[in-house]
Amino acid sequence: MTGAAARIAELAERALRHGELPGRFNFARDVFDAWPAGDPAMLWVDDHGTRRRIAFGEFTARSEGLARGLLGAGLQPGDAVLVVMPRLVEWWETSLACLRAGLVLSPGTTQLTAKDLAYRLQAADARAVIADADAAARVDAALGSVAGAGRRPPALRVIVGGEREGWVCYRELCAVPGDFVAADTGPDDPALLYFTSGTTGAPKMTLHTQASYGLGHVVTGRHWLGLRPGDLHWNLSDTGWAKAAYSSLFGPWAAGATVFVHHTPRFDPLATLALLENEPITTFCAAPTLYRLLVQQDLSSFQVPLLRHCAGAGEPLNPEVIAIWERATGLTIHDGYGQTETVLLVGNAPGDEVAPGSMGRPMPGFDVAVIDDDGARRPVGEEGEVAVALTPRRPVDLFSEYFRDPERTAEAFRGGWYRTGDRARVDADGRFWFVARSDDVITSSAYRIGPFEVESALLEHPAVVESAVVGKPDALRGQIVKAYVVLARGHAGDDALVAELQEFVRTHTAPYKYPREIEFVAELPKTVSGKIRRIELRERAAREPPRASGSPG
Repeated sequence: MTGAAARIAELAERALRHGELPGRFNFARDVFDAWPAGDPAMLWVDDHGTRRRIAFGEFTARSEGLARGLLGAGLQPGDAVLVVMPRLVEWWETSLACLRAGLVLSPGTTQLTAKDLAYRLQAADARAVIADADAAARVDAALGSVAGAGRRPPALRVIVGGEREGWVCYRELCAVPGDFVAADTGPDDPALLYFTSGTTGAPKMTLHTQASYGLGHVVTGRHWLGLRPGDLHWNLSDTGWAKAAYSSLFGPWAAGATVFVHHTPRFDPLATLALLENEPITTFCAAPTLYRLLVQQDLSSFQVPLLRHCAGAGEPLNPEVIAIWERATGLTIHDGYGQTETVLLVGNAPGDEVAPGSMGRPMPGFDVAVIDDDGARRPVGEEGEVAVALTPRRPVDLFSEYFRDPERTAEAFRGGWYRTGDRARVDADGRFWFVARSDDVITSSAYRIGPFEVESALLEHPAVVESAVVGKPDALRGQIVKAYVVLARGHAGDDALVAELQEFVRTHTAPYKYPREIEFVAELPKTVSGKIRRIELRERAAREPPRASGSPG
């Protein structure tokens, strides 16, 4: 173990095993900069044959320049920075710069609409936006809503890869001369602000702090992904999701591994298989949906001699997919479970015997259990809610709060537990088996989709009087979004209206949230108090065969 690896391991051990955080901690300074400057931090490729090898020292210099530019433009430590761009090298530079400067990084998926962006800018009170040219246009469209709500617009807008009126060029901002010393942040200083979908209301803001998240992901990188210096790790994830933080930034760089990035606008299973064969990738992580697409290809001649370890997360992984992948590669997919609010909680560690379909066992530093409504541990084999014990001490690697939402925070942390909202059972060997969400959140292709967001978009269409959205089981995506819609008078529930409503939702919220199936109904099932009985609709959807109408794409 190198000197850097030993120091990072010692910090993580104290934090995870004993709850001891360092008095001052900055991930960029104390972890990223600890690795030899000449070691490779990233191999970046695109669909046009471009290849970039970037060393740790180069990232340090570039992120220091950007950090200097952001603070020089008037930002203060603690200010939130909304970052929206695809898998460009600048996303990693920006992430490190925000951490280095003590700014609060708030990543967003590139699929966010102007309406989504307006909400995030207002809710986080973002003082800066850093975006590529495509997202910048939607940010400008969102600014009118921000001003109309009486909120401050971002003081700084930075554009990557282009020019736009009212925006500062990214390259120019990085070129501001001068020295830079990383912010001497405390362990509880805010570092990341992720938005995560809930069952009711707008997305929640999940706040993580410098030391707990930065050191917590040592678990992710070493104990689940099995990473070490010299590895080339490829994680298939959009930059806007917490999985990118898990497996494309904190996890691999906490272990000194090299991040492999394929910049492409669309997932192509054949291109992915070709890269796995032709690039020296040693570890690989993908959502089960993508594994399901990969195993549908001809794998008879597929060879990956350097690939050592495979992992999957984001939704339950089908045992049959694990079996097909193992026959083709000789490698078992190691499933793992975590949330936007956590680091990896449960997983199949490297070297463990995998029980296909199981999430694995609790990771070091966590007492994870299945509990009943009163907080009592459930017996072996009986279903309950997945929860993390907060006693005798609270694990350091949980989120600190739902930002500006004390009620939701108190609901999550109660009775001596952090309650995940997911249901599972534990077998006699201590393995966890996922059952379902406790609430109505839909997990489709590893995207978390709150039904309220889709229902709100549908209700903006003049043909819709009422709607209820649920997740319907799907062999490829895990779940798809299905909408039950009550129509206004004078509107016919035909295929043309299905297509119109689907396109309407695509343009009024992030496109991945659109309902792949729409069914028109006379009324929705409700409780005596008028609440929609989504559980009844979920059960109904689960019994239905896939429908051709309203299910394109």
